[in-house]
Amino acid sequence: MNKKKFKALIKSYLSDDIDFAKNVVAEALNHVLEAEMTELLGVAKGERSTARRGYRSGYYKRKLHMKVGTVVLRVPQDRAGQFCTKVFEHYRRSEKALVSTITEMYIQGVSTRKVTKLAEMLCGHGFSHGTISTLVAKLDADLKAFATRSLDDMRFPYLMLDARYEKVREDGAVRTRAVQIAIGIDPDGKRHILAVELADKESTSSWTTFLTGLKDRDLHGVEYVVSDDHAGLKRAIEKELTTALWQRCSVHFLRNAVTRVTHQTDPACFDELKLLWNYSDMQAARQALRSWVERWGDAPGCDGLVTWAEENIEETFSVYRLPHAHRKHMKSTNMLERFNRTVNSRTSVVVIFPNEAVLSAVDTCIGRRNSRKLGDG
Repeated sequence: MNKKKFKALIKSYLSDDIDFAKNVVAEALNHVLEAEMTELLGVAKGERSTARRGYRSGYYKRKLHMKVGTVVLRVPQDRAGQFCTKVFEHYRRSEKALVSTITEMYIQGVSTRKVTKLAEMLCGHGFSHGTISTLVAKLDADLKAFATRSLDDMRFPYLMLDARYEKVREDGAVRTRAVQIAIGIDPDGKRHILAVELADKESTSSWTTFLTGLKDRDLHGVEYVVSDDHAGLKRAIEKELTTALWQRCSVHFLRNAVTRVTHQTDPACFDELKLLWNYSDMQAARQALRSWVERWGDAPGCDGLVTWAEENIEETFSVYRLPHAHRKHMKSTNMLERFNRTVNSRTSVVVIFPNEAVLSAVDTCIGRRNSRKLGDG
């Protein structure tokens, strides 16, 4: 996929993200209004100069109803009442162009010359490079603010952790980077993408740093954690989430179990194993496990699978400690893997990401758009 098509893909997605678009439209318009007032008065806010042509006199709020939603603007006022903006007229007609301009600012990597040209075409008048640089920097700051936002106002009793790998260009070389992801489930059953961070690889160190970062952002109330059996991740969970109950993902467990299946293994043996998470409680599940072991423990081609499963399956039974309505969604990391498939559906055509910032931003934007309740898919 060439660079032009890749940019078009990312711009298309960002433009369709309603929350993202509404926020950046509001920020952009507020900066434009400030720039117009600065041009009228001849001085920036807080600046002292003998060239001053008037004085500011606070702000009033103005709502602008657009396709991306209702945007609330802070319109500056001057004492003489001379300030008059054409922003509302220009941007009401050119909302789509505005969103395109803002996403172009991000994709272009703070190219003030090109963004200035686009802003001139859109607004009908020019802005200084300093104004455009401030606007672009604010956009980057907004993305960073979301990724580092405080979590102290919400409790997440359920936490889901996993990672996937992507190719990223760094210093002229192509490297494979781990994308570590955390999904939190709040008491209302709504899922939130809490963090998306890059690491050289999955390790105890990288996962410890990841979880420490979440705790530094005031993550609290975690009672139950779901993940795969990655050794480094398990050690990090034990170290940083000491009071949480750990659930080994049942789907990853079955994938590991498949490696113990041989051509002599009776298919019914594996099929019955898959049913051990469908019982009403842990006691019934353990009784079914004992029956399964007795039935297949000495069967040709099944002994390796049975021995391994009997030794490890207890790690997947933590889900039975949860309310029955939650077990279907919390016995595995399928919810997080569905998020990864959503990301992959938009990035599968990208062979190599141009830099880490684009990779992180795409995950973050899609994460903001994919908050749902447990039963919503």
